[in-house]
Amino acid sequence: MKASQQPAAPSASSSLIAPRHRSAGRIAVNVTLDGIISAIAAPLARFLADPHGGLIHPLWFIAGGTITLLISGLPFRMPQQYWRFSGVADLIGITGASIAGAVLFSIGLVLTGFALPSPTFPVIYALVLLIGLGGVRIATRLSARWRQQARGQQVRVLLLGSDINADLFMRALERDRERSYQVIGLLTGAEGQTGRRIHGVPILGTVAECADILRRLERQRHLPSEVVLTDPDWRGSALSSVLEATQAYGLIVQRAPSLTSLTPADHIELRPVALEDLLNRPQVPLNFEGMNRLMRGRVVLVTGAGGSIGSELARQVARFEPALLLLLDHGEFALWQIDVELSEQSPKIPRQILVADVRDSARITSIFAEFKPDLVFHAAALKHVPIVESNPCEGILTNVIGTRVVADAATLYGAAAMVLISSDKAVNPSSIMGASKRCAEIYCQALDIRSRAAMTEPRLRCVTVRFGNVLGSTGSVVPLFRRQLEHGGPLTVTHPEMTRYFMTVPEAVGLVLQASVRGTEMRAATDDTDMRLRQGGIFVLDMGEPVKIIDLARQMIRLAGLRPDEDIPIRVTGLRPGEKLYEELFHGREAPVPTDAPGLKMATPRTVDLDVVAIALDALEAACRTEDVEAALALLQELVPEFAHNPMGEVRHAPTSKFLETAQNVS
Repeated sequence: MKASQQPAAPSASSSLIAPRHRSAGRIAVNVTLDGIISAIAAPLARFLADPHGGLIHPLWFIAGGTITLLISGLPFRMPQQYWRFSGVADLIGITGASIAGAVLFSIGLVLTGFALPSPTFPVIYALVLLIGLGGVRIATRLSARWRQQARGQQVRVLLLGSDINADLFMRALERDRERSYQVIGLLTGAEGQTGRRIHGVPILGTVAECADILRRLERQRHLPSEVVLTDPDWRGSALSSVLEATQAYGLIVQRAPSLTSLTPADHIELRPVALEDLLNRPQVPLNFEGMNRLMRGRVVLVTGAGGSIGSELARQVARFEPALLLLLDHGEFALWQIDVELSEQSPKIPRQILVADVRDSARITSIFAEFKPDLVFHAAALKHVPIVESNPCEGILTNVIGTRVVADAATLYGAAAMVLISSDKAVNPSSIMGASKRCAEIYCQALDIRSRAAMTEPRLRCVTVRFGNVLGSTGSVVPLFRRQLEHGGPLTVTHPEMTRYFMTVPEAVGLVLQASVRGTEMRAATDDTDMRLRQGGIFVLDMGEPVKIIDLARQMIRLAGLRPDEDIPIRVTGLRPGEKLYEELFHGREAPVPTDAPGLKMATPRTVDLDVVAIALDALEAACRTEDVEAALALLQELVPEFAHNPMGEVRHAPTSKFLETAQNVS
């Protein structure tokens, strides 16, 4: 078909007119049917009030009944009622209209000289109207439900959540024309509700009794096909116990959408339970006002902007409307992805795409000279432990020398602050990657200490933020498990006792911004957090409790509706080079100190003088440029004496107290 022959698309005005016509037609039908019911109700009520009195002007009764009902029904919006979705509020309106109609009609009889058939006539007439008007609406609602059930096979579901959300879900089901569910029971969070019914569906017990109730339903051969969580914020250990209870029966656990946002035209789209829902992490209040002051109208640079953390930093920074957002990465495709996303989500934010390697001093210096960023988020790094073990000089050049290049350029061109994204692997490192991140921390600590000591002029603030793993990040275990699940398994775990800290990417980045605000604030000299910052303090995100990787694998299998070790096997492959069983957020002698910023703690690891570390980094760079791995590792060991290299991936214990004592004394 040629372009000229294609039918014209409907205009915006025509798309609005059609629904209005349909609405007007529905109102006309409502008015007609209500008028017919009220016309029948008037003589019927007359007969019930006085069966032997005979009819008095039947046409007048019919006309008067219809008119008074329509007049009394307008204040209660009866013509606008949607009969198929009639509920308690509609019933209250019908009751009010029936009473008002009976009163108006009785007054009209008296004023025109007609005696009431009996003193009880107004009450009888109101009841007849109520039964007639309410009954036809209930019949319409029930018939819609029966038609829906007859259209196809129903999915039997068990609802878990509060009674209020269960009520909303079942009301939404009645509006869903595309898929039919049969709710066989409810499990609520409150005790004392067992045996009661909501919309005719029994409350079988509490969520804590889920395993026992499922066993009982199995004995009765009344098991559901799916379990639906109706509370959007329900998560954590209680959710984990439900997944364990349902996996024995092969039940799918899904989450209902936000029920309050559904309209009558919507249909219910259930979604799988997200892995993040199992972390049970409380929401941390963030200092959005401080973030706005820090970033609005500023030039902000994000290195590693194509990575998981860097791209999320770009998204969240864009919300605060910087004057210019600089996105720097050495990967073209990763940069293109975040650029396209920001062009759709934040099209008004000016941004510049910069392809560069943070190790390239000339290129980085030219970028800082041209754009003069006020705030730098340094997320660029090589983070995959086994890959850095195989390419040690590349890892050191990127993670250590690259950090130094960016920090020196930020200092030279007057940036107000640089935020270093560090890792829990920097604590008592057993891998080259972890030791390189600790070395980067040491350089930024030294810069920040000197800057804070120079109170005569504004100087660069170097804020270091340390945290553990983030769910779904590039190269992390979660995407690996998902890929292995898609291929039918097995899921591979390096050691059954391996544990890691986990946090979602948006949550981690939100707390990084929180640390950025707190780290750049100037408070009283007696402020405890400021005192620790002046001594080289490092922010550590509150990561909660560590999670066993093998438990994470089991949970992902359950979320897929499968059974661990039966449907999908789990295979232990052994530790990889540089890996530790347990990651730490603090060194052995570092007591976790709370700060005055929610979600943030502070570590105070040993520090090294800036001049000393600069000389060491010159030698380290020279060794890496010539691929002298042995010399590079020796220099790294001098800078990070707690570095206990584990190149064979063997199970090792934490460093001894004597080793830690040596590490603490090096400065």
